[in-house]
Amino acid sequence: MNNIDKRPIGIFDSGLGGLTVVKAFQKLLPNESIVYFGDTARVPYGIKSKNLVLQYSIQITNFLIKKNAKLIIIACNTATAMALNELREKFIDIPIIGVIDPGVKKAVSITKTNNIGVIGTIATIDSKAYYNSIKTLNSNIKVHSKACPLFVPFVEEGFLRGKVISEVLKYYLNDFEHKVDTLILGCTHYPLLKEAMSTVTKNIVLIDSAYVVANLAKDILSKYKLLNEKHNQGLLLCYVTDLPMKFDELGNIFLGSKIDSVTLIDDF
Repeated sequence: MNNIDKRPIGIFDSGLGGLTVVKAFQKLLPNESIVYFGDTARVPYGIKSKNLVLQYSIQITNFLIKKNAKLIIIACNTATAMALNELREKFIDIPIIGVIDPGVKKAVSITKTNNIGVIGTIATIDSKAYYNSIKTLNSNIKVHSKACPLFVPFVEEGFLRGKVISEVLKYYLNDFEHKVDTLILGCTHYPLLKEAMSTVTKNIVLIDSAYVVANLAKDILSKYKLLNEKHNQGLLLCYVTDLPMKFDELGNIFLGSKIDSVTLIDDF
């Protein structure tokens, strides 16, 4: 007998970058409905204190639980680094997955040279969350970390290919070419640059955490019999705390399709 749990998967991020995770879920688990929360009024989280990020993450998790979420994905590297453990301790009745450990496990499992690169925002790299996670799994691996602060604004301006972004990618990534065989994309914006990156990182395997997280979520949903195996296309409901200019354009960039249902909320 098939499992038919129609409750949605809850996914949240500090902004709209987490829609790359939504896209991975829609591809792997098309039957599942998703409630997405983008905290666009308070983005970026990377410049805020741990206590504040934790406070925001608790608020959003409560919101998603009220929306009947059966599983919660933290599609934000900063919130994963600063709040995942505390959320798991506070909300013991619902599975919660962050974006850091799944990508790290994938990278550690495939590296042949024990040299792994990590790119992310300044806050994510400074947190050493990826470094610590890699070292916990294998202390012999050498971690090469680099903040790439220009990638996010370029993605949000729609510069995903062409001469300008090519030069920016070379500036940040050329150093990795003969140092690592595996590179973790430690920001939800970065998968949109994978195609352009591949021309600069020809001999390096790029780890997109979005698809690794989606596969882990599928395993957990299956294990606890929470899958919705009814063959209907799942719904996507998006909630944001501010409606940024160019929202439709940004949504298209991250999701690859139009967002039909967006609700602006200012009190939750």
